[in-house]
Amino acid sequence: MASYDVIVIGAGPGGYVCAIRCAQLGLKTACVEGRDALGGTCLNIGCIPSKALLHASHLLHEAEHNFAKMGLKGKAPSVDFPQMLAYKDDVIGQNTKGIEFLFKKNKIDWLKGWGSIPEAGKVKVGDEVHEARAIVVATGSVPSSLPGIEIDQKTVVDSEGALSLSKVPKKMVVIGAGVIGLELGSVYKRLGSEVEVIEYLDEITPGADAEVAKTFRRILGKQGLSFTLGAAVQSVETARNKAKVTYKLRKDDSEHTVDADVVLVATGRKPYTDGLGLSDLGVEMTERGQVKTDAHWATNVKGVYAIGDAIVGPMLAHKAEDEGMAVAEVIAGKAGHVNYGVIPGVIYTMPEVASVGETEETLKKAGRAYKVGKFPFMGNARAKAVMQAEGFVKILADKDTDRVLGCHIIGPGAGDLIHEICVAMEFGAAAEDVALTCHAHPTFSEAVREAALACGDGPIHS
Repeated sequence: MASYDVIVIGAGPGGYVCAIRCAQLGLKTACVEGRDALGGTCLNIGCIPSKALLHASHLLHEAEHNFAKMGLKGKAPSVDFPQMLAYKDDVIGQNTKGIEFLFKKNKIDWLKGWGSIPEAGKVKVGDEVHEARAIVVATGSVPSSLPGIEIDQKTVVDSEGALSLSKVPKKMVVIGAGVIGLELGSVYKRLGSEVEVIEYLDEITPGADAEVAKTFRRILGKQGLSFTLGAAVQSVETARNKAKVTYKLRKDDSEHTVDADVVLVATGRKPYTDGLGLSDLGVEMTERGQVKTDAHWATNVKGVYAIGDAIVGPMLAHKAEDEGMAVAEVIAGKAGHVNYGVIPGVIYTMPEVASVGETEETLKKAGRAYKVGKFPFMGNARAKAVMQAEGFVKILADKDTDRVLGCHIIGPGAGDLIHEICVAMEFGAAAEDVALTCHAHPTFSEAVREAALACGDGPIHS
């Protein structure tokens, strides 16, 4: 039996970051992971492989649609899909091996296998039981499906299956117009699939700023994705490697069917805590199956903590990372903190969509007086030069104090641009602070400055 200060269960973004931070703080640390590679869903079957396919398919799109305009003549490349998947797997390998190196560097023991907590202070992995002063549950989440729909990972797939199809389907139906559905749907559209997205709600990207969502749907529609909104999927039937999706339109209860070669079920994710023994341990859970924690990520069982997708909050890798670092600080006797008001979200389509903080809808609901500063990428020289001038930057600021309350960007590099506003919000900056900061020309980031100027006397280039 080995004894540790901390045992982290799960080596995803929350778990491995937590383990590294614990080790940096001088705690003897182990991390339990049953996969053959570290990194969890994100690195193995989620964020990283999907970004590889998004990148490859975007370059194909550029070759097919924009190269000739730039004087780059020649036949557009053909798609060798197995080779593309091999490239994706190579990217995964580079990242997961990097975490192995970091574990060795920080003297973290990888306990290979699936963990459970037979009693407080003990973690069982295989036949071995290890002791720990603190246990951190960082077991992440898994795709959630719809009742009665069977995922076979061939004809009916979830996000994992969509990353390793045997070939590019002629027709793909995506159920769910959230981040995962739109990212993977856009990958296969660029690769040649006909893609139809079916969404229960009346707009895509639920919870997003309404103006951004509407603009985003219009742009994706121009790219060839079709949308059926306000539709409740009733069933998915498969026969002879084909699928038939039946749905009802909520506005008139009319029933419709659509055929597909592949159906991607992208209806969100749910916490994964199976096999941990939390109920026998007496750990309190929420109604949605999340581990209940206090403000310091502690459960009601002494010495047991939880972070990431397993607890309440947005299911984002970087949220889990922040919690992983913070709970490590708490366990080490320091003051761990996560600012939940400044957690950005990004959709890695083309154009990218990024947001942080409040939306116009949440501010209206709260009755808070605010002002809007908006700037279109059409007025940004760099965006026009690279033929990515669709979209805009929108900054929301307090009407009286000018303090930045939120930002929403749809356009080139949005996922990177948003962090200027994240830092501004972390420091409690006013829109004027951003507006008075010199931005290099020509860069996409100038659009952020112009939006900040629009919160005051007005932008220069619009």
